[in-house]
Amino acid sequence: MKVYIHTNLGQKKKMALQEEFEKQGIWLFQRRGFLPLLILLVGMTLYLYSEIYPETFFLRGTVYEFYYEICCLLVGLFGLFIRVYTIGYSAKNTSGRNVKGQIADRLNTSGLYSLIRHPLYLGNFFMWLGPALLTGNFWFVVAFCFFFWVYYERIMFAEEQFLRKKFGTAYLYWARKVPAFVPDFRAYQKPVMPFSWKKVLKQEKNGFFALFLIFSLFDIIGELTNQKYVFNYFFLFTFVVSGLCFLVLTYLKRNTTVLDEENR
Repeated sequence: MKVYIHTNLGQKKKMALQEEFEKQGIWLFQRRGFLPLLILLVGMTLYLYSEIYPETFFLRGTVYEFYYEICCLLVGLFGLFIRVYTIGYSAKNTSGRNVKGQIADRLNTSGLYSLIRHPLYLGNFFMWLGPALLTGNFWFVVAFCFFFWVYYERIMFAEEQFLRKKFGTAYLYWARKVPAFVPDFRAYQKPVMPFSWKKVLKQEKNGFFALFLIFSLFDIIGELTNQKYVFNYFFLFTFVVSGLCFLVLTYLKRNTTVLDEENR
């Protein structure tokens, strides 16, 4: 009898923890668009600090600073590439940017989903890691990685609970073979869906523009703070181009059917 009671209490505690994780994950999922901006503000502050006190980052003010900034941008673009590849080969009404609730008309298991269960969140990690590296502050990068892990762990848990309830054994069979966040390249399977540029352009225009906006904003504010006005014109050019693309795609999405997805 004692063993039974202990086991029962343990199961209740486990279930309570699962429900709490799921509740937290849903709350964070619905706010995942703006909560990371708080981290971005901290990063901006540290970046400005290193501009005012260049001795805090050994590359600041040197000829190598430009190349370091380009490398940071490439890290962010790598994350964007992961998202583009994932979304382009995903089925309709899956892998979206919805914030009100989880949506999945079918279970994606091919393409990057054969390597990792959450490729979009892996893409998000690299997209945010780029600006984090731009600060030149090692401990901020470490703190960002920890924050991302705690933040998205809850979101991934809630998402997996949703998929498990909807797809049952099919989801469990796939989840047992595919790691959650670290890709297993040995298990790659070619995508079963054709690539859709319409879905990519419609969903990733925000991320594409935001990435160049952040880098340009860092550079502009940093130069204005030091009153040097030696701007990174590559960042400014990409910011203008991505901004124009964003405006055009937003107009097409709201006022035309050009970006409407075909049945997939």
